[in-house]
Amino acid sequence: MGMMEEKIKELLKHHSHRYIEMALRTDKRRRIANADGYGKRTGACGDTVEIFVQVGDGILQDICFETDGCLNTSACANTVISLSEGKPIENAWEIEADDIISYLETLPPEENHCAELAAGAFYLALSNYQEMKRAPWKKLYGS
Repeated sequence: MGMMEEKIKELLKHHSHRYIEMALRTDKRRRIANADGYGKRTGACGDTVEIFVQVGDGILQDICFETDGCLNTSACANTVISLSEGKPIENAWEIEADDIISYLETLPPEENHCAELAAGAFYLALSNYQEMKRAPWKKLYGS
């Protein structure tokens, strides 16, 4: 058995289907040019998560992310997206690290900081969106 098969077997043995789906999902790993909101956060572990949001009629229509982090960080970022995409922006503020952790079911406790990192980057993107809405000219200058 090759190294990749070993890793997959190990993943299946220790993780829920939800965790595996969120850890390996790649369709939301991209940047949105001229996003309505952008947030970037680096954790104490050194992982960085960037979140991009597109909002239409108060609904989070498209959310994407980039990370240089581990599978746990990817799983957490994908979970934030899964829990918030298609929902009203006001509801997005209710998503907390604990929601991410319980959704994933098998995030190792020592990796809970990855959920906090993803949630933090998401809140920064939401704040940035609200700031841009109040001062739309800032978007033109990329500040």
